[in-house]
Amino acid sequence: MRFNAFVMNTVSHLSPGLWRHPDDRTPDYTDLDYWIEIARIAESAYFDAVFIADVLGTYDVYGGDDREALRRGTQTPVGDPILAVSAMAAATEHVGFGITTNTEAEHPVPHARRFTTLDHLTKGRVGWNVVTGYLPSAERNMGRTTPLAHDERYDRADEYLEVAYKLWEGSWEDDAVVLDRERGVFADPDKVHHIGHHGEHFDVPGIHVSQPSPQRTPVVFQAGASPRGIAFAAGNAEAVFVAAPTAAVVADQVRRIRAAVTDAGRPADSVVIYAMATIVTAPTGEEARAKYEDYVAHSTTEGALALMSGWMGVDLSGYDLDQPLGDVQSNAVQSHLAAFQNRTASGDIWRIRDIAAWGAVGGVGPVMVGSPAEVADALQEFQETTGVDGFNCAQAIIPGTLEDIAEHVVPELQSRGVYPTSYTEGTLRHKLFGRGDRLPDSHRGSRYRVGGDLSTIDDSKRG
Repeated sequence: MRFNAFVMNTVSHLSPGLWRHPDDRTPDYTDLDYWIEIARIAESAYFDAVFIADVLGTYDVYGGDDREALRRGTQTPVGDPILAVSAMAAATEHVGFGITTNTEAEHPVPHARRFTTLDHLTKGRVGWNVVTGYLPSAERNMGRTTPLAHDERYDRADEYLEVAYKLWEGSWEDDAVVLDRERGVFADPDKVHHIGHHGEHFDVPGIHVSQPSPQRTPVVFQAGASPRGIAFAAGNAEAVFVAAPTAAVVADQVRRIRAAVTDAGRPADSVVIYAMATIVTAPTGEEARAKYEDYVAHSTTEGALALMSGWMGVDLSGYDLDQPLGDVQSNAVQSHLAAFQNRTASGDIWRIRDIAAWGAVGGVGPVMVGSPAEVADALQEFQETTGVDGFNCAQAIIPGTLEDIAEHVVPELQSRGVYPTSYTEGTLRHKLFGRGDRLPDSHRGSRYRVGGDLSTIDDSKRG
């Protein structure tokens, strides 16, 4: 079983209103020491990575504006997810960093340089969580008055990754950096190649301006369980993040992802799948349940509905609380919408009241409340039922939730022989798969390696 610490550079990530809790420190998100502490706790518990979410707009679907999101601190305000990572890496040795960036937000050339730089500075501990965006407010802020349709965003992202792979894998040969002080030659220009990309969305004729980093291409994370999202994951993802309120929905997502990966010619185990879960634990079950009720008391229904409205692309303010969601369409996170159009674990129809209550602590994923043994039982049952490899652990409060997992749940899982007791040396990719630092030959990005003619590659079916 594997864990990531799921966090965001904001005051209220997945538990709207809990920034008010006296033990919560998320209002310190602008303090570098806050981020260093998160990284150190995650490493002490042998987490794979600190997985940092991001958005570039406000949650303005609920009620037709962003006033409720601002009032409740619902992922607003939000800081850049990447800037604290250098300091977090300097304070740790092993834990990785999964960093969310949006393919709609920046040209791939500076983006590729930023990740190469960070891969150098972290000694190869970086992953890129590729997202295509879902908030209309973000697209408007980036100058797109007519938002791209859901599948069109993925089409553009396919080419974005094509450019990134060409830069990371196909520009510099491994021995291009000569560093010959006597001859005054730093790099051999014959071993640095112009990528010559001319596509529908991007023209990038030149070289990658950064020398190759330990992984070259960062570990590719992806979160998307719609049919188009799964097609995208099949060719690109090395780690997939899924989120749904019931094990049955997650199991279906996992089945479809693994089938798509093998259909794309990749081994099923070339992708690590993490499910979102929120863990509330204490030495006894009674203490844990009291802690959870305390968290619920600090949550906010309006903040939860603002969050859920943004994710699903549906204005939930227009519903009665006892009304079901119904058969609506969305241009946002289609897997989240579909999850609440299915039935609950007990077979009931989701009402808006239920969605708000579910989203109050932990967002879309399940909340596991209990003693260390009870939580470990629940995690193992969920893993066995769904086939996930591990969990993106959402935080009710920070650092309390993370500390509780490290202090109580991890030792329980280790005693059962199902959780790591040490780190593998090396890069994040090697830690995850044990097969070296670079992309495997079966991965889409490997076709762009130095030595191939990048201009002749037929990538018309990228996803």
